[in-house]
Amino acid sequence: MKVRVNGVELHVEEQGQGDLALVFLHFYGGSSRTWNQVIAGLKDDYRCVAYDQRGWGDSDKSASSYSIRDLADDAEALIRELGLKRYALVGHSMGGKAAQLLSSRRPAGLEALVLVAPSPPTPQEMPPEMRRAMVHFYDSREGAEIALGNIALLPLEDAVREQALEDMQRSAPLARAAWPETAMLEDISAEVANIGVPTLVLAGESDPVDRLETLRRELLPRIPHAELRAIPHTGHLSPLEVPDRIRAEIASFLAECKRTSAAR
Repeated sequence: MKVRVNGVELHVEEQGQGDLALVFLHFYGGSSRTWNQVIAGLKDDYRCVAYDQRGWGDSDKSASSYSIRDLADDAEALIRELGLKRYALVGHSMGGKAAQLLSSRRPAGLEALVLVAPSPPTPQEMPPEMRRAMVHFYDSREGAEIALGNIALLPLEDAVREQALEDMQRSAPLARAAWPETAMLEDISAEVANIGVPTLVLAGESDPVDRLETLRRELLPRIPHAELRAIPHTGHLSPLEVPDRIRAEIASFLAECKRTSAAR
């Protein structure tokens, strides 16, 4: 379905049922489909909402701005439009940074935050030539294949790999440029200190993008009570590389949050 927020139409997929909703935000190059295999194991217990962020997948590509604040604003507005009363945010990479910013606002109904291979809240250092190359990675299938090979450690099933390559190219040029040139450099480190919900960080042990040591240094000390779980032999695309592990970690974390809340 299409939901209009902040002047753009977002493509939204809903599955499952439950008192607690899970709102999934995808990575730079992804779409709502990035989460399909993870959601398949969660939809019996949770209302799962995955959407294509502005400029990606089947969402509106006419926007002129794609900052992290834009992405967080869209998520907040979507949650309001869908009338979600109790929910957790699940953000991957770029989507993880947007989820951090939204969580820092302490929106009504937010109960937990899951960050999967998240981008840190501090500006990400990168050689200028690599930043320029990122802008054009997804211009062609050849570039998308190179990018995919650089960030996924484990081989993907043929259908999953094809989906990932398609998603990388189904994007607006401005959205492709905004992440490496602008959003990746935004500093939200002061804001994330205000996050007040239980936070789980799932990091690929061999992630070449948002490295384990970077998250330990730049993210964990800034988010109160954040818990890090490293996933062995996994790269940056853990929702596609090891979806069953990601699903199990999310389910375990949310169950623990529920027990803790009940014990209060």
